[in-house]
Amino acid sequence: MSDVDIPRTAGLAVPSATALRRLAVALVAVAACVAPFQLEPFRVFQLTMVLVYAVALLGLNLLVGHAGQISLGHGGFFAIGAYTAAVMLDRWDTPHVLTLPAAMAVTFALGFGLGVPALRLRGLYLALVTMTIAIFLVPLLKRFESVTGGSMGLTLSRPEPPSWTGLAEDQWLYFLALAVATAAGLAVWSLLRSRVGRALHAVRDNETAAEVMGVRLARYKTLAFAWSAMLAGAAGAVNTWVIAFVSPDSFTVNLSILLLAGIVVGGLGSTFGPLLGGAFVLFVPTLAQDVNQAAPGVVFGVVIILIMYVAPRGLAGLAGRGGRFLDQALRKK
Repeated sequence: MSDVDIPRTAGLAVPSATALRRLAVALVAVAACVAPFQLEPFRVFQLTMVLVYAVALLGLNLLVGHAGQISLGHGGFFAIGAYTAAVMLDRWDTPHVLTLPAAMAVTFALGFGLGVPALRLRGLYLALVTMTIAIFLVPLLKRFESVTGGSMGLTLSRPEPPSWTGLAEDQWLYFLALAVATAAGLAVWSLLRSRVGRALHAVRDNETAAEVMGVRLARYKTLAFAWSAMLAGAAGAVNTWVIAFVSPDSFTVNLSILLLAGIVVGGLGSTFGPLLGGAFVLFVPTLAQDVNQAAPGVVFGVVIILIMYVAPRGLAGLAGRGGRFLDQALRKK
């Protein structure tokens, strides 16, 4: 292979941008597998919650970043998935693993139904319609106390690790969340590289042009909402496994706003945006509370503004720029 194909520095081949990305993915995968054995239980719990939020943000990224729609109601779908799993565990003593597909099926159906208004609404109007889900869900959950536990919520059991694994409970929960996040990430990755993904991008870029090219707007918009809601429901179910408790006050409209802020900060339409956004959703509100207990919202808002100023395309875009800068620097040598 000639030097034109692979630039060389001091007799050594310079790795391409693709090779660097693959190396980064491999390092992240290795770190993800090693982390629960090196960290204390509380830190493992935090990483588990990052993965939970990352699954929800994968769905929101599919809807907002790739399909060009908007939703302020994903905290509601998260709650529906959590309560579906909780009620199955509490009322019917269902095995934990079976609550996941049930939560996904319920939220898929509800998301498909919500996709119908999306055919006629867009922008702020669509945001307001979706936000109503998060607004009326909390009082609705409190009203049906015999099923949901009302304001007191439901206390549940966590999935116990099989004896053959030799894992502690926090490690087992971490690997369950990691498995769900990995499966969800691979499913979305495959979807976006298929004909469906190209159709979603066409709808996002120009609906009129997409319709002229034969893209069925009604079908792909409703499916985008359904898939997005399904992933939020899956995250809610895993959240129930990890927390072992559900309460209506845990799923207020603030959760929906936080999720939307998380995917914007993480990076809309990016591969690692949901993971970075998950870390943002978990850690930044806590840090804001530690910095100023009187006005954590002010600190939180300032952090978002600073990140958007430094990285307009999100944290994933900032990392991408750093990778391209490194690639160019290596090629110039």
